[in-house]
Amino acid sequence: MNIFIQRNRILLLHLAFWCVYFSFFLYQITFSRHGEEPDYDTAFWDAFAQIGTMASLSYLNYFFFLPRYLKSQKFWRYFFEFIIPFVVLITALIYLKRYIYFEEGEFNHKGFLYSTKFVVQSYIGSLFIVIFVGMLRFAEDWFELEAKRKEIENEKLMAELRFLKAQINPHFLFNTLNNLYYLAFTNSPNTTEVIAKLSQMMRYMIYDSNHATVPMSKEIEYMENYISLEKLRLNNQIPINFQVTGHTDGLMIVPLIFITFLENAFKHGVSNNAENAWVNIYIDVEGKQCTYKVENSKIPKNTNNEEKSGIGLQNLQRRLALSYPDNYELKVQDENDKYSVELNINLV
Repeated sequence: MNIFIQRNRILLLHLAFWCVYFSFFLYQITFSRHGEEPDYDTAFWDAFAQIGTMASLSYLNYFFFLPRYLKSQKFWRYFFEFIIPFVVLITALIYLKRYIYFEEGEFNHKGFLYSTKFVVQSYIGSLFIVIFVGMLRFAEDWFELEAKRKEIENEKLMAELRFLKAQINPHFLFNTLNNLYYLAFTNSPNTTEVIAKLSQMMRYMIYDSNHATVPMSKEIEYMENYISLEKLRLNNQIPINFQVTGHTDGLMIVPLIFITFLENAFKHGVSNNAENAWVNIYIDVEGKQCTYKVENSKIPKNTNNEEKSGIGLQNLQRRLALSYPDNYELKVQDENDKYSVELNINLV
């Protein structure tokens, strides 16, 4: 029902207007002012003549004269083109009403129908109706332009999201292939396991991440695979703590929204040569609220890596702004020996 109303709202608006106008006009001409019983047959003929003439004149202006004026922007041309059929139709309506009431024997109305007041009221009242229906066209055009503007804006945002997501793929491949190269170079027996996990992660990257949202359980599984690869690369020498609390069943999230913080934690906070290196990852879910926190130790900075990391963070912040406008909060703490990031998302 809502879809039908949405698709036909303009038609329904016009029908509602004419129904209200017909009811009001019929009530007006049948309202007894002197205790006389109204003649409903005559009143209905009068009402139908009124509505028919008003609708004909209004939609002649609506579909023909008004579009020509909006295209040419020549007011006087529009005025003289419109005034002729307006005068002809309203004059015909006046004579039709006189005929209706004369034929029906409504002689008490005859004097008023021939008065100057009736003629002036007919022209002025009709003009207001035509103007009102014409204003509906301006309202419709405005709504149509607004809908197109929002559609273009949404398309632009979706294109930007696709571009930002596309930037993640080569970044991920670069990091993972570096890990795989290191394991192959050291003849690690875990190389085949890494390739299997990489295949599973690539399946997620290529297929699942193309959707607007994915189950949070798949996003967490992707993170677990990534952490497993890092543990293999580091020979399990670095303490890595990954905890998930709360119920994630049924929750959907924008794909690859967590991986940037995780990559940066291992890239800038973990090294086989660094003493006391560590990484902590926490995901806490309460209803629709998700808190994601990554903490890592700090190692000496590398200028080139910092630049790449900054680009990744800018990418992520833009994706958050597009995907969760006004529904996320990002906190960053950069201390002497620790770097932590906390992301709170309302998964609406």
